[in-house]
Amino acid sequence: MRVKTAGIRDVAKMAGVSVTTVSHVLNETPHTRVAEETRSRVREAAKSLGYGPNRVAQALRTRRSGLIGLLSEEIATTPHAGRIILGAQEAARAHGLTLVIVSAERGDGAAAHQADVQALLDRQVDAILYATMYHRRITLPPNLDAVPAVLIDATDTAGMLPAVVPDEVGGAVAAVRHLAEAGHRRIAFLNNNDDVPATHGRLAGYRQVLAEYDVPYDGKLVGETVSETPEGYELAKEILARSAPTALFCYNDRMAMGAYRAAAELSLRIPEDLSIVGFDNQEIIAANLFPALTTVALPHYEMGSWALETVVEMLADGENRSDHEWVSALLPCPLVTRDSVAPPREFRPSVPT
Repeated sequence: MRVKTAGIRDVAKMAGVSVTTVSHVLNETPHTRVAEETRSRVREAAKSLGYGPNRVAQALRTRRSGLIGLLSEEIATTPHAGRIILGAQEAARAHGLTLVIVSAERGDGAAAHQADVQALLDRQVDAILYATMYHRRITLPPNLDAVPAVLIDATDTAGMLPAVVPDEVGGAVAAVRHLAEAGHRRIAFLNNNDDVPATHGRLAGYRQVLAEYDVPYDGKLVGETVSETPEGYELAKEILARSAPTALFCYNDRMAMGAYRAAAELSLRIPEDLSIVGFDNQEIIAANLFPALTTVALPHYEMGSWALETVVEMLADGENRSDHEWVSALLPCPLVTRDSVAPPREFRPSVPT
């Protein structure tokens, strides 16, 4: 069994800097502002770990095109696309690489995306980042193993590729704990009804916080529906009228927008009578609702950057990449506090006739 040698991430960790800084220092990238003390620390860390300067640059310059393909699933038309692309593109630029973006129609990965992968391979990309429009498990196109590849916001059913996904459970814990810390105990959850990791993970996080605060799980406070605004409105109206929660945790910001409408129809003021927390941090929604919506941000920029840095390291390992058990990443989903949460006040809403 091959022993894994130190990689660029190991050097970055020992030196206390980013992977990009390590790349700039060891590759002597021109016009980069890195303090001499930092440069010395990076070089000492690389020497200590036996990581050779210019190892990444040499690998990328040897029979490489310098192109990294980003194959996306409708990502170019979703609100989150820009952040994933920006994260990957800025990391690529730091390594002197160019990102080639292909947007594919949503569908079965193996059947629908094989031609898209081949189109990238025909352009001699050195690696491929494969992104989906939401967190789910996929079947890989059979030709994706021709080059190093990393999944973004997805895992593959066979567990063959490194992947970077959001911590759905941790994000829900942050959201519901924020409500609990404000004093809420009757917290309803408007969940999605698709069988995807986010549905199960966010429910698990919700239940975890209830257990932390010794609050019994009440199925009447939990509902599932399509995760869009009209359906969020209908479900919120039903739960608010039936079970009188003091707070709502919504699967996403679109459902939260529907919940705002339901609250208004029941003459409930946000946050005085009802607190609401969303998920996704779709800023065009969350920041522009009145009051502005407290929500949880998905780490799209960070996922794009992590994926690019990982394929760089895979390329640096060259022919030895198959000997590695490449680690996948679970990235945190931070809470974004705005104006939609306040301490609870009991209410008994009546449905308008």
